[in-house]
Amino acid sequence: MSLIRAHILVCTGTGCSSSESPKIIEAFEKELAAQGMDKEVKVVRTGCFGLCAMGPIVTVYPEGACYTKVTVDDVAEIVSEHIVKGRIVKRLLHKEEEGTSTATSLNETQFYKHQKRIALRNCGVIDPENIDEYIGKDGYAALGKILTEKIPPQKVIDDIKASGLRGRGGAGFSTGMKWQFTANATASDGIKYVCCNADEGDPGAFMDRSVLEGDPHSVIEAMTIAGYAVGAHQGYIYVRAEYPIAVQRLEIAIKQAKEYGLLGENIFESGFDFDLELRLGAGAFVCGEETALMRSIEGGRGEPKTRPPFPANKGLFDRPTLLNNVETYANITWILNNGPEAFAAIGTEKSKGTKVFALGGKITNTGLVEIPMGTTLRTVVEDIGGGVPNGKAFKAAQTGGPSGGCIPASLIDVPVDYESLAEIGSIMGSGGMIIMDEDNCMVDIAKFFLEFVVDESCGKCAPCRIGTKRLLELLTKITEGNGEPEDLDTIEELCNHIKQSALCGLGQTAPNPVLSTLQHFRSEYEAHVNEKRCPAKVCKALIQYVVDPVKCKGCTRCAKGCPTGAITGAVRAPHVINQAKCIKCGACMDQCRFGAISKE
Repeated sequence: MSLIRAHILVCTGTGCSSSESPKIIEAFEKELAAQGMDKEVKVVRTGCFGLCAMGPIVTVYPEGACYTKVTVDDVAEIVSEHIVKGRIVKRLLHKEEEGTSTATSLNETQFYKHQKRIALRNCGVIDPENIDEYIGKDGYAALGKILTEKIPPQKVIDDIKASGLRGRGGAGFSTGMKWQFTANATASDGIKYVCCNADEGDPGAFMDRSVLEGDPHSVIEAMTIAGYAVGAHQGYIYVRAEYPIAVQRLEIAIKQAKEYGLLGENIFESGFDFDLELRLGAGAFVCGEETALMRSIEGGRGEPKTRPPFPANKGLFDRPTLLNNVETYANITWILNNGPEAFAAIGTEKSKGTKVFALGGKITNTGLVEIPMGTTLRTVVEDIGGGVPNGKAFKAAQTGGPSGGCIPASLIDVPVDYESLAEIGSIMGSGGMIIMDEDNCMVDIAKFFLEFVVDESCGKCAPCRIGTKRLLELLTKITEGNGEPEDLDTIEELCNHIKQSALCGLGQTAPNPVLSTLQHFRSEYEAHVNEKRCPAKVCKALIQYVVDPVKCKGCTRCAKGCPTGAITGAVRAPHVINQAKCIKCGACMDQCRFGAISKE
């Protein structure tokens, strides 16, 4: 057997796979075989490294050299220079920004320096389709210790309580208490269930998907431990069908765990039985709500139920049911292996541990980040995210998806934890974080999230079905230049009614993006209403494109590119835009090479 002297790790998460990382892997395998090195250099398919903006990413060990934006054409050079000659290919190393010095490994980057990876500890490190690699990183050690040493279920629950772990799905409820409620519940036939919410539906969110793609066994092991702790023997992972790589890797992981005797009957010869099945969701946002999710698993329409009774007492198939999301489960084995005190030492007094965010929008380093609770928004935006690109000013961060709120630039030093975000009208949510710059219209942003909610409402309760529709109509009226001053009061009143009377958490939080933008950016709403002006120049009905006659060279490019023939003018003479014909598409501005066209 040949000794492996180098490992080439290639991200095969959804993002890098869409950028042809599977073809890069094929090219590495062919090139290594051609060099006669395929027995001593191993190509490993991994999960997400986190720095998605720089993908596809290839990391070569033992040096830890991190190559970014790798193409198939770069493979031969990496093999001939790095693998054969031992010379790192500096031109492919990650640069913090153009023109700066390179960072040899990811750990040297600003992107990683402020992070602490617990839920993401194995993503980008192991082959998610190889159970042996998970076991090599202390996988199934926690489960094995609990079952072989016959640690009492209550002790397991007490450790989770002591860690201070709170649900990472958005509500932030104590995980240990939720486990305790389910353990204390009784069923006439003794049947209980453990479920995992992997129905990640927030726009721009991909935290849970990345964990499932990069470390599926961490969720399987944690669910098995949860089953032991609460007295359940059957589990279900509810994952959206739009995550084909995650689904495939979960199927492989479950099969491997069963083959190793880590799922099924008599695990570790302890007498404890636990089995897992997948249930695929069709992508309904409302199925992220716990009772709607359970109805969907049962084969019914995904609609929420009134509570109480809560799922801990009467959930799936009317039996006591424990439900946590992917990221919550991904923390469990780390806590049990390292001790609850180690987890509780991270974060703030009331928000313990770390939180994973999908960082997107107007930010240099789009990607997946995991930060200690209490890290400031400034650190996330400026240090980890690399700041807002193109010299634009940071305007706001939207957290919590359609259920969250917008944090203005004036509050950029707010700590990112449950309590601090709630105080300023936002929420942690499941972990989406969208960064906006000066070119974003906050009224339009609120309208975008409301459009999503109206589209995804299950329609069961009138406050959500009708109330959000009326809200959207008012916001549309304002962005079209027809708003009236009293509309702002009506919007606030309607938001408060919906929050107080909607059936489930999704409806109750739907007004949050509207209320937070009204609170922090009211002047923008007033400009739309009173001045019929969009300060960010986004709302089409409130802007117009004009030609500067001094800058215009009469090249005719704008006229040729206009789809409605709204631009006229002679060659080498200033052109004019007919506002009645203009559809505000912006094609003229894109065509102009002299900066002669602007939005007003």
